[in-house]
Amino acid sequence: MSKESKFKEFGLIIKLLFGIAAGVGIGLFANHAVMEVVVTAKYVMGQFIFYTVPLVILAFIAPAITRLGQNASKMLGVGVSLAYLSAAGAATMAAVAGYVLIPHLSIATQVEGLRELPEVVFQLSIPPIMSVMTALVTAIVLGLATIWVKAKTFENMLGEFENIMMQVVTRIIIPILPFFIAATFAGLAYEGSLTKQLPVFLEVIVIVLVGHFIWLTFLYTLAGIISKRNPLEVFKHYPPAYLTAVGTMSSAATLPVSLECAGKSKALGKDTVEFMVPLGATIHLCGSVLTETFFAMTISMMLYGTLPSVGTMTMFILLFGIFAIGAPGVPGGTVMASLGIVVGVLGFDPAGVALLLAVFALQDSFGTACNVTGDGALALMMEGIFNRNGELDKARTS
Repeated sequence: MSKESKFKEFGLIIKLLFGIAAGVGIGLFANHAVMEVVVTAKYVMGQFIFYTVPLVILAFIAPAITRLGQNASKMLGVGVSLAYLSAAGAATMAAVAGYVLIPHLSIATQVEGLRELPEVVFQLSIPPIMSVMTALVTAIVLGLATIWVKAKTFENMLGEFENIMMQVVTRIIIPILPFFIAATFAGLAYEGSLTKQLPVFLEVIVIVLVGHFIWLTFLYTLAGIISKRNPLEVFKHYPPAYLTAVGTMSSAATLPVSLECAGKSKALGKDTVEFMVPLGATIHLCGSVLTETFFAMTISMMLYGTLPSVGTMTMFILLFGIFAIGAPGVPGGTVMASLGIVVGVLGFDPAGVALLLAVFALQDSFGTACNVTGDGALALMMEGIFNRNGELDKARTS
């Protein structure tokens, strides 16, 4: 990487950290009037960011599929399988840790007393043209169908659309992300989440965070074995994406930065990055699944006096992996998508569901950061399976 690229990447990290610090400072000392402005600014920025997410998915996945040629269907199947196995594996590790550690923990349950955020003063509604999952399916269908009919003109149009959206990402989305992150943390600090809720489940959150890095270590080690390449060559580029995910609490909103980070790695080919990173942002939720599994077991012990049985947790994990693939890549998307099995399999009542939602929100950002960083490991696995000798890169240039 050139010195200019390194400076740019380091500069983004500084901006993100400054955004977090500034947001916390504003939230702790701001009055109601100031927070009205902050909440409104966050709303408007968030509307635009999430409006672009389906377009980014379309613009990156569909052209990547057309460049993959006849390998596309196989790569899609392998990518989905890797995402499922990663989520199920992370949940299994969390469940084992839960059975070992939770009986020895003493955790308070009071999470009330948060200050209510002001209402949005000015609403500029910019709904996405389609949902994230619709965009993903559309991109896959368009990409595969373009290959089947050998539609070169449409393939070129998809390539132009990719270039257009790349400019939107680099010129608009990435520059406003630090401000969006600052507004997010200002809201958390103002309502009291950072001072009242966090200490309540500090022990559990620390355990979960350790679990995130253990799982990421496992994923990147496995990716290095499969690809026969140094996984640090991918991992070292991901701090900006990790910090962005911490601030946005959304894999989808972090996608532009994730693509930029993965694209800087010499161990990953361009086609692999543009296929697996957007796909992973939509279906790979290992960190969120790990977190919710451990939290759900903790809440079961606190409210109902017992941990779920091994059979119950096995059924929960098997189904959770499927539900995670279909969960939206937005803040709280994983827990919202899984409420059906939380109630149906784990037997949570409304109090348990409410507590799970509240506690999950405390660390949703770190679970998302684990999801995003894990996408790099899956991309490296895909590189080793499909592009070990540069076959895809040769196809791009031929």
